[in-house]
Amino acid sequence: MSLSFEGRVVLVTGAGGGLGREYALAFAERGASVIVNDLGADTKGGGKSSAAADKVVEEIRAKGGKAVANYDSVEDGEKLIQTALDAFGRIGVYKPSMEILRPLVLIPVTTDLRNDHKMIRVHLRGSFLVTRAAWNHMKNQKFGRIIMTASAAGIYGNFGQANYSAAKLGLLGLANTLAIEGRKYNIHCNTIAPVAGSRLTETVMPPDLVASLKPEYVAPLVLWLCHEQCQENGGLFEVLKLSLYLRWERTQGYIVRQKNQSMKPESIRDHWEKICDFTDATKPANIQAAAAASAGLGSGIDPVSKIILGQKLPPTTFSFNHTQCILYALGVGMSTKDPDHLRFLYEGHPDFSCLPTFGVIPSQAAMMDGGLSSVPGLNIDFTQVLHGEQYLELYKPLPTSGKLTSEATIADVLDKGSGAVILLDVNTYSGNELVCYNQFSVFVVGAGGFGGKRSSEKAKVSFLSKQFLFPLWSQAALYRLSGDWNPLHIDPSFAAMGGFKAPILHGLCSFGFAARHVLKQFADNDPSRFKAIKVRFVKPVMPGQSLQTEMWKEGNRVHIQCKVKETDAVVLAGAYVDLHGASGASPENLSQGGGLQSELVFAEIGRRIKDVGSELVKKVNAVFGWEITKDGKKAAQWTIDLKSGSGSLHKGPYGGKADVTMTVSDEDFMEVVQGKLNPQKAFFSGKLKVRGNIMLSQKLEVILKDYAKL
Repeated sequence: MSLSFEGRVVLVTGAGGGLGREYALAFAERGASVIVNDLGADTKGGGKSSAAADKVVEEIRAKGGKAVANYDSVEDGEKLIQTALDAFGRIGVYKPSMEILRPLVLIPVTTDLRNDHKMIRVHLRGSFLVTRAAWNHMKNQKFGRIIMTASAAGIYGNFGQANYSAAKLGLLGLANTLAIEGRKYNIHCNTIAPVAGSRLTETVMPPDLVASLKPEYVAPLVLWLCHEQCQENGGLFEVLKLSLYLRWERTQGYIVRQKNQSMKPESIRDHWEKICDFTDATKPANIQAAAAASAGLGSGIDPVSKIILGQKLPPTTFSFNHTQCILYALGVGMSTKDPDHLRFLYEGHPDFSCLPTFGVIPSQAAMMDGGLSSVPGLNIDFTQVLHGEQYLELYKPLPTSGKLTSEATIADVLDKGSGAVILLDVNTYSGNELVCYNQFSVFVVGAGGFGGKRSSEKAKVSFLSKQFLFPLWSQAALYRLSGDWNPLHIDPSFAAMGGFKAPILHGLCSFGFAARHVLKQFADNDPSRFKAIKVRFVKPVMPGQSLQTEMWKEGNRVHIQCKVKETDAVVLAGAYVDLHGASGASPENLSQGGGLQSELVFAEIGRRIKDVGSELVKKVNAVFGWEITKDGKKAAQWTIDLKSGSGSLHKGPYGGKADVTMTVSDEDFMEVVQGKLNPQKAFFSGKLKVRGNIMLSQKLEVILKDYAKL
């Protein structure tokens, strides 16, 4: 279907000849009502005549088109727009195309520029004034298309055209800002830098070249950019015999600033080749991306996240005994006043256990003990580092003593604009056995704006039933004895450097409070029922404030929110704790005497995931939900997560949205697993129902067929 401009009103300045005339004729031919503006000046901006505009109007009308002439200077922008409103009632497209050329060679520094102010006035100020006059009309009608005419001289520079080049590149800056400001009003602004034969170019180009560059080669691009179907906005195009899209490109650069060293020009000289190397160049599309040099690099985040991504931090070891377990329990508010707490506070208790959230303690050394600061290209000011979110998952109950080894990897780096987020995955082992997995989300204030992505598939996804209240006075001083020695939590002067009035409570202390509240309310303080916890840290807790935990349960997931009672400010949000079922639904504790045969299969799947979960995550990369029915009713739900960490299995629905969910009876499930029932036949017969990405169900064969043998 051909592009029509029926019902559109188009203003073309400089339309008495050359490119402007070609645009006016082309728009009119496709149904537009055209205002043909031309002052009738010569190529140097002198003189005035109505003949040029009148002639083009006559051409349009002779072909049955609609057009009126306007002879005002573009510096009288309101008059041009008023002509459109008087003649056609609206304005929809503005295409400046006026051209004057005054060669200027800057040799003596005393060159008088006063005679060339007209160059800036006509090209830059004139375009601004006409656009300003049309802007509110375009906003009110929720439609507008603006094409600015720059020049190769403005983009690349040209000998003897300093004034003309400055004006033309100024138009590009104007257009880029109009594109941003007009986007929400459906006003699009693009820039073209045409090279075509005209009375202007014939003064600086050979005649045969002028003849070969016809104005009609440029008009098709202009018409497309002005059409309502075109969504291009903020683009820059060169136009000769073909149309070319231009964009900015930037080198990866070199981090000159080094820790505890001043910046010197010799460092620039010594790394000049690297600074100017366009290998793997970036292409910033906006001012936020372009600000990386001052924001991202200056704050220690290299704009090339590939340098940081996947970096493995030095392994850390953590040796502990019952003393550290008890000290941690005290640090998160446990007390001998509550008899249920004794199993976490007295090593002689018959059920002496370690609190599940103690799992963050051995892994935090990856951050605290020089881990992040050892990564090349990552020069972090730790007074600007905040703990954003935390995820912890246990694969077995934590021992009460021993030696644990943690291995950390930078999983991703995100650009949040005002800062950067570093996702740090930490696996903690007892010997060769994986005990727990942590994901730390570290927010570095002021390190954003380097053009990176804002979200990550690797991030762990982030109501009132019961409340727990606990007053906090010296809790930070006590909790730090578990190993988080950051002076932000004890030293008033250091806290002041971070912008706090007083030392603040550790986020992971609040994290521990919330987890033990859930454990008490919904798991009878049984640490073996704890599976995983995820929280987002929102605001700090100050000395003397009281921490209040609010909870409600949905299946085996307990949603939690922590507030400061005195201010009602939320300090932990988007948080949940996943529990193993009370009837021993943990994969290790499933009873073979249960009512569902499928529980035995899922128990075997759980054991296999613990053994080779990382390998399965690489192969499968999906979350599967299972709904097992018995006698036509839903009897159990399972989630097989082979997308996060080292994989996991839990009884209950997935907290987010599973990639694929299957519903099947307990009997048919066993038939499929034992190879007695073909899965495809089960699906087509209605015995197996599938929701979501059905193709992913094929990957289940690697789990069910190979790993779930009874």
